[in-house]
Amino acid sequence: MSVRPAVIRVGELSSYLAGIVLLGFFVVHLAQGEVERRGAIGAFEEQLAVAQASSVVAPPVPDAIQPNFADIGSEPDTTLWAPGRVADYQASLLESLPPVLGVLEVPSINLKVPVYQTNTELVMDRAAGVIDGMAYPHEPGNIGISGHRDGYFRALKDIKVGETIVLQTLEGEKRFRIDETHIVEIDDTRLLQDTRDQTITLVTCYPFYFVGHAPQRFIVTASLDEPYVNHN
Repeated sequence: MSVRPAVIRVGELSSYLAGIVLLGFFVVHLAQGEVERRGAIGAFEEQLAVAQASSVVAPPVPDAIQPNFADIGSEPDTTLWAPGRVADYQASLLESLPPVLGVLEVPSINLKVPVYQTNTELVMDRAAGVIDGMAYPHEPGNIGISGHRDGYFRALKDIKVGETIVLQTLEGEKRFRIDETHIVEIDDTRLLQDTRDQTITLVTCYPFYFVGHAPQRFIVTASLDEPYVNHN
């Protein structure tokens, strides 16, 4: 047996093993992210249950909620995500996030994500956040929530008028009916103005698959669907 073929085979084996290690690292990070997402949702629901049981009005900005790592789930579905967003998501797992203020769910597009009290890049790499200056989920007015178009909020491309948005808040569950979807220029903030009635506005960049900094925004506006807040 010649030395060269043996060296080639050793190199091939080394590359194969390195690929397995890298794949395992990637899967572990995705699983960790899903654990944190589910943990944040579970911790929020536990805090809400305690507040309701004791009839205590929650403060405007609650203490930070620590994820419950016992709530282990499967890896998040990143099928629609851009590779760069997956990398940013993995990097965000090493950082601490601000308090969770709610949980956003759109059943028709299989979207369920924690909502944090600000919309920094770090927050949106991991989940969704309240747009600065807009109402928090437990407050009246226009609740503005933003997320990345190439991450969790890419699912908004399939959303339809008339569908339901469910928002778990510190006051209980709120349901909204989607009124319209809009495509606006990046500097058009008219839909982000406060409203007399309670509304929700979801914002992400557009086009969804644009390469580079997207020039427009995709906005979903919805009105409170029911006259009560808490279904419990």
